[in-house]
Amino acid sequence: MQKARNYYVISYKMLSLGFLVIYMCNAAKAQPLNIKNDVFWNTADGRPVYSQGGGIFKFIDPVTGKKKYYWYGAHYKEAAIYRQDPSVTLPGPTFLSVTCYSSVDLVNWTFEGDVLTRATLDSNMRTTWVGRLGVAYIPALKEYALFVQHGNQVLITVADAPNGPFSWYRRINMQAMIGTTNTGDQTVFTDEDTGKSYLIYSYGRGRNKIYVSEIGVKNGLIDLLDCTQVFKGASREGNCMFKYSGKYYMCASNIYGWDASDAYYMVADNIRGPYKPVDDMAVMEGCEQDYAHVTQTGFFVTVKGSKKETVVYCGDRWAEFAGNGLGYNQWFPLSFNKETPVFNSLSSWNLDAKTGEWTIGSNNNYVLNGSFEADRNHIPSHVKPVQTGLLGWHTVVTEGNIVSLDSSTSPVLNYFNTTADRKIVTGEKSLNITDKIPFKRKVYQLVGSRSKLPDGLYTLSAMTKGSNGFARLNMYADTGKKARRSDIQNENDTWKRIDIRHIAVTGGQVEIGFEADGAADAFCYVDDVSLTKE
Repeated sequence: MQKARNYYVISYKMLSLGFLVIYMCNAAKAQPLNIKNDVFWNTADGRPVYSQGGGIFKFIDPVTGKKKYYWYGAHYKEAAIYRQDPSVTLPGPTFLSVTCYSSVDLVNWTFEGDVLTRATLDSNMRTTWVGRLGVAYIPALKEYALFVQHGNQVLITVADAPNGPFSWYRRINMQAMIGTTNTGDQTVFTDEDTGKSYLIYSYGRGRNKIYVSEIGVKNGLIDLLDCTQVFKGASREGNCMFKYSGKYYMCASNIYGWDASDAYYMVADNIRGPYKPVDDMAVMEGCEQDYAHVTQTGFFVTVKGSKKETVVYCGDRWAEFAGNGLGYNQWFPLSFNKETPVFNSLSSWNLDAKTGEWTIGSNNNYVLNGSFEADRNHIPSHVKPVQTGLLGWHTVVTEGNIVSLDSSTSPVLNYFNTTADRKIVTGEKSLNITDKIPFKRKVYQLVGSRSKLPDGLYTLSAMTKGSNGFARLNMYADTGKKARRSDIQNENDTWKRIDIRHIAVTGGQVEIGFEADGAADAFCYVDDVSLTKE
């Protein structure tokens, strides 16, 4: 996230100039602020943001008495290591603390502190897995309750203020309620219209059921007051929800470990259902071509502005541990077609938290799955998800082996980057253009097929690396009125960037891609494809 510029430079000897500067400052404050994905985020004062598997809630600031956003999440040791060196994938997460950040605009964040530490947990019992958490305010006790997965049960910790510190309260064994001691995944959802908070969670084994439980006080203790099963079907994780225009949306991701997947949803008029589709979940429109911008469903924030209500999808990006691209937190605005939510896969967008309005960022990359991280396996893949093509991309074979699930003949469409590769390009995977026999192939994406590109000049860029043996190898951009090409040099044994500049887009679409005419075993790797407005 970008740090807001400080325009407070006032000369008290020049009052007229001072008033002008103040006016400009206020105007700048009213403007939308930028949210940049595919990068690691910092606080307003430049500290790293470490927050995963959590949630954002609006609470009263104990100092100012005004509401602001509080963001809670888990800080894992490996997050800092991967941030410093994204060329490696680490074996797994080691919990350090629950962090808390605060903000009034959802862009500039202040670190409030480590509100629950590993030392606090270890002083009560041995810490194993800690994650998937959220905070609810308990009016009857005037306390804040942090619900967090802790080993094989649900832990409740409490604090007198939203910025903690939180202390051990009690653990809940979920066995009597749902049949397993633990929840699968969980989040906390607060209904701003009623003030009530709920734990949203899945069955602990298999995760094929989803439940809603109101959070409150029972027998003098903070507890779950009830349990309503709202879904039974295919296994789901990353359970979370939002409310929009009076309707409740239950969302989840697929069971792909910690890799990305489609974002699923179902909708109801009552938080306890019935939800539609019944015991099924629809795929959120707009997420299919890059698996929700290479994320899992994390949580949602609803911004009720003076002009517009905007729901922000807050996705987690992580694998065991990391490797799926840069940045752990990836946020996107949702659009709605009546009651149907639409995911907007953007690398850069602007949000005005006061008005609720959002716009696409001037530096947005319009290419979907441009770093080829959305595909979790070698493609074609025989294991879930079974697929023959790269997400977001089309492959046309004119000569050579056809792309199929026949692993003995089909070319492999993606390349798994080495540690050395990842010091230059992003993530674990790249596009792989090769075959065992002579081949002619085109790999392309029609940018603007779902929502039109703004008119203007664009630059298409990519990183490439490959062998000799090509009669023709190029990157191209075709607007329908004019095609531009850039040759890719043979025997490029180091990653090099290629560009096509000043692509004039006037029809709302442009086809981008790569064309190859190669000998047997000739290869070209492509990564970090971007199309940005000049």
